[in-house]
Amino acid sequence: MKLALAGIGKIAVDQHVPALAASDDWELVATVSRHGSIAGVPAHTDLANLLAERSDIEAVSLAMPPVPRFDYARLALEAGRHVMLEKPPGATLAEVYALEALARERGVTLFATWHSRMAKGVADAKAWLADRIVTSAKITWREDVRHWHPGQDWVFEPGGMGVFDPGINALSILTEILPEPVHLVSAELDFPANRQTPIAARLHFSGHVSADFDWRQEGTQTWDIAIETDSGPLVLRMGGNILEIGGNIRASETSLMNEYPALYARMAELVRTGRSDVDLSPMVHVADAMMLGRRNTVEPFEWQAQ
Repeated sequence: MKLALAGIGKIAVDQHVPALAASDDWELVATVSRHGSIAGVPAHTDLANLLAERSDIEAVSLAMPPVPRFDYARLALEAGRHVMLEKPPGATLAEVYALEALARERGVTLFATWHSRMAKGVADAKAWLADRIVTSAKITWREDVRHWHPGQDWVFEPGGMGVFDPGINALSILTEILPEPVHLVSAELDFPANRQTPIAARLHFSGHVSADFDWRQEGTQTWDIAIETDSGPLVLRMGGNILEIGGNIRASETSLMNEYPALYARMAELVRTGRSDVDLSPMVHVADAMMLGRRNTVEPFEWQAQ
């Protein structure tokens, strides 16, 4: 199936393009970007014109930041094309609900992706927890924004989500593997004095579940979820790619490169079966944190460390 990729930035180059190149389901036939391009692939700057010119393009994958994504998704859906959304699926919940309704009306697929759910240990963790009682869970998700988003001011602008840009990956795993849902009880959000979105957050959920997100960690990065159950502990490390149960490793993958191929395989399955997949539960937790969280003002953030 022929696909256009819109938004040629770091995530597109690092993950989407290699995944598409390795896919037996998809052929990348066009890109849409104001500045970026991919060698050997026809480049465009206007999605509406591309859709009008290329009726053979069946799907559009959107990898630009969340704020402009709605207009692109609406154009593609109105043109009768299937749409795949990078996480988070939009800047607001309401706009994603609107896209879901439009996809249903036009009879096309909409896939709101959560790449961390495709990590090596997630499916086995979910299966093991299914018939156990979770007594507590602790997320520790700490990384260096200067490394992962160098100079990308949009992450600190309204709609950029701040530390929830990586934190929502943890929440996507949590909402996938817990046998019972949880809801936010309280939150503290640390906003740099010169920025519009938080650089750190501490969340407390029902069921003795908590999360510690921080974008200021240098050196070794931490993406762990530790869960206590009536049958002993389960830990997911490296963003869900290493699974330990009772201290024993059950699944291990040192690379993050398998998540996006799995997403595109899932997208192909949805298109072929005429279905959509729009689970907004991770985004609901972020919205709740923004509404319920206590705001702390912390030192200004600059891209060049002082």
